[in-house]
Amino acid sequence: MTILIVGATGTLGRQIARRALDEGYQVRCLVRSVRRAAFLKEWGAELVVGNICNPDTLAPALEGVTAIIDAATARATDSLSIKKVDWDGQVALIQAAIEAKIDRFIFFSILGAENYPNVPLMEIKRCTELFLAESGLNYTILRPAGFMQGLIGQYAIPTLEGQPVWMTGESSIAYMDTQDVAKFAVKALSVKETERRSFPIVGNRAWSGKEIISFCERQSGKEAKITNVPIGAIRLMRQTLRFFEWSWNSADRLAFTEVLATGKPLTADMEEVYRVFGIEQQSIGTLEAYLQEYFSRIMRKLKELDYEKNKQKEVKSSKQKRKKVMF
Repeated sequence: MTILIVGATGTLGRQIARRALDEGYQVRCLVRSVRRAAFLKEWGAELVVGNICNPDTLAPALEGVTAIIDAATARATDSLSIKKVDWDGQVALIQAAIEAKIDRFIFFSILGAENYPNVPLMEIKRCTELFLAESGLNYTILRPAGFMQGLIGQYAIPTLEGQPVWMTGESSIAYMDTQDVAKFAVKALSVKETERRSFPIVGNRAWSGKEIISFCERQSGKEAKITNVPIGAIRLMRQTLRFFEWSWNSADRLAFTEVLATGKPLTADMEEVYRVFGIEQQSIGTLEAYLQEYFSRIMRKLKELDYEKNKQKEVKSSKQKRKKVMF
């Protein structure tokens, strides 16, 4: 089976590519830049230049492809808007998949997207789910809540470096490691019971921002500098950013804080999901283990740097003493 992975250079997409290759699939990646995607080629993937926002590039990329795993989404720094990438681009990809008679289409949405019509990305994901369900394709929709990888920059690094940790809202989120999310994406290709269905893909428990900060403090031995940002300030910032076309993506991303402001947890029961996919819950990593591993590596590296620094000081001091003796 040949799989086309869309969004393969992203945090999630690269883990899907790695997993699919490890399981023996023929992997093709749709990329905008071959240079930026060179690591995928080194892993053994085939690279094809294209862009879902340029429909003319899709038909050649889909030649000989059996299945699509679609992990593409607009980044806050992209020049293209969320609507252009996550709606126009996704519709073009689904239509190209229909023309190419693709057997399986795995799509990533967001947990609870149907509950937030005023949040652009959530509403677009909901509409894309409906469009895909009505397309006639043999689809599977996966709905993660959040990725553990994002917590490093949001909480761990600021705590370590004494920088402000920004807090907005009280909602808790059941984060999952992207490596584990990739397990479900690849497994869906071979499990018939996943066809034409949607599944939540979330971690074993929901964590609030305060709980994560407290955990980071214990692991690092440092006190976090928490800065609480009122939801009103976020809304004002979003309205301001909407005045400038180049900042529309950032404004639309800020709208996601509306989800956090509700106080409702982003989590779901995974018992049936584990059963259907045939994946053992015990094989899925926990947030505690993920952060512990990160801090263990960082603290060990810091100790090594301190050792080298002290060693250099000792050598320098010894040289200075020898100079004094000579003169």
